Amino acid sequence: MNEEPIPVTRAVEGGTAKLLPDIDQEGGWLLTVDGAPQSYVDLGDATHLEFEYARRVAHVLDLAAEPGKALDVLHLGGGALTLPRYVAATRPGSRQRVADTDAALLGFVQEHLPLPPGADIALAAEDARDFLDASPAASADVVIADVYDGVHVPPHLTTVSCAQAAGHVLRESGVCVLNVADAAPFRFAASQVATFRTVFEHICVVAEPSVLRGRRFGNIVVAASHEPFPADALARRTASDAFPARVVHGAALDRLTEGAVPVGDGEAAPSPEPPEGAFTIG
Repeated sequence: MNEEPIPVTRAVEGGTAKLLPDIDQEGGWLLTVDGAPQSYVDLGDATHLEFEYARRVAHVLDLAAEPGKALDVLHLGGGALTLPRYVAATRPGSRQRVADTDAALLGFVQEHLPLPPGADIALAAEDARDFLDASPAASADVVIADVYDGVHVPPHLTTVSCAQAAGHVLRESGVCVLNVADAAPFRFAASQVATFRTVFEHICVVAEPSVLRGRRFGNIVVAASHEPFPADALARRTASDAFPARVVHGAALDRLTEGAVPVGDGEAAPSPEPPEGAFTIG
């Protein structure tokens, strides 16, 4: 008789990490750090993405190349390695590198939620920006930035020089994906669009309609590329989700981000403080 999974806890650099089994989904685990949800992993099905923002990033990944084609992916921020697992499942043979400054968290996740056998996923306990800066030119098809220090995106990952580093690492056909969190009037998200527009010609954002209408704080996924990205196809995919999202690009994005200016290294600030209880669970 199999024993029921039980929660596990460990002190990591970012606070207290907990892995909580999903009582409604066998093989499902939620990672929290100091009560804030970080990642959800389904060990039985890596394509099961519980978090809405992760599904939106996955849609971008699905459209980054023809289905099944292996990709070189650089992940800035690790969490429970949900998206690397997704890429390994949907694009076998992909080469992936993950940078996360929290070595204890990476070890905790690997111990309790092992990576699938044969997946080419290399983990580095390094600062994400340092890792990005040191990565070879034109070495990645996708760069995903999902880095949080507690509930904030660190300032050094929000600047023009960071966008330039991502552009340097990406191949011409590549795409850079950011996960940020904001609320109306979207000063932070708009500044990130303006910042990455200094490097990438094509940008779109994906968010829940209630977030875009200014009704609540939430995740906003930004996709930036040198070459045109299929925003209409992305819109169709996100609209059909259980929790539908909207894709904003072109003139509509210009209106949403009007007045925003790029962030220089001397002007960088952390992302905004979420309202109390926005992402915290008991």
